[in-house]
Amino acid sequence: MNDCIFCKIASGSIPSRKVADTEDMYAFEDTNPQAPVHILIIPKRHIDSTLSLKKEDAELIGRITILANEIAVSKGLDRTGFRLLTNTGRNAGQSVFHLHYHLLGGRTMEWPPG
Repeated sequence: MNDCIFCKIASGSIPSRKVADTEDMYAFEDTNPQAPVHILIIPKRHIDSTLSLKKEDAELIGRITILANEIAVSKGLDRTGFRLLTNTGRNAGQSVFHLHYHLLGGRTMEWPPG
């Protein structure tokens, strides 16, 4: 999508603080962190939200989870714990309509969130 900020970040046309870059995923530090570690993991291909996922996307979602685990280990979050989440829809807090996962850690998380 031409006007999607996350598509522009994934393509490199908007700078970001890159954490990981693969053929089909990109991870970068959130510009408004909600925890000491707050990384966004996105597919490079535009997908609006979890509601737009197809059966063919199952492998991609699995790879996103594996990448999140690798990043968490590299940040030492495997020792203390972390949260991996996505918001779907405005009422859930989705503000950018490009599927993205928040990897949060480095502090105690509260429950319920929000």
